Amino acid sequence: MEEKEVLLTQEGFDNIEKELEYLRTEKRAEIAERIKVALGFGDLSENSEYDEAKNAQAENEAKIAELENKVRYAKIIDEKDIDTKTVQVGNTVKLYDIEFEEEVEYTIVGSTEVNLAENRISNESPIGKALIGAKKGTEIEVEAPAGVIKYKILSIKK
Repeated sequence: MEEKEVLLTQEGFDNIEKELEYLRTEKRAEIAERIKVALGFGDLSENSEYDEAKNAQAENEAKIAELENKVRYAKIIDEKDIDTKTVQVGNTVKLYDIEFEEEVEYTIVGSTEVNLAENRISNESPIGKALIGAKKGTEIEVEAPAGVIKYKILSIKK
């Protein structure tokens, strides 16, 4: 199975490494302690604390493996390589919604850094795909579940 590269900003990469360190150290130790305490309760066949701790351990190890994979295939977007001539990952784009006559601003990020509360959208999302490579002043159409949405690109910045 071929792994695809994971686009990350330096901040996103640093956050993954910080979480990975926490899961490998503090979280593993906390779960190991829970297992040790649960083993002290005796009979494992009816020991829900033990089962819960073992499930937490499995989930933690799966999350560690997932993050390690992201780090392994990470491609960090270099700020120097980001220009503002065309939209690319790392840019913040101000758009004008033609139908609703309002402005909206999105930062284009790799799929692992998406945060809709902060208007950080993936380059793989419908809007992200439509924006990548477009220039200031261009009108784009995005196929959405509610129908086609038309935007005009007002500005592109780092």
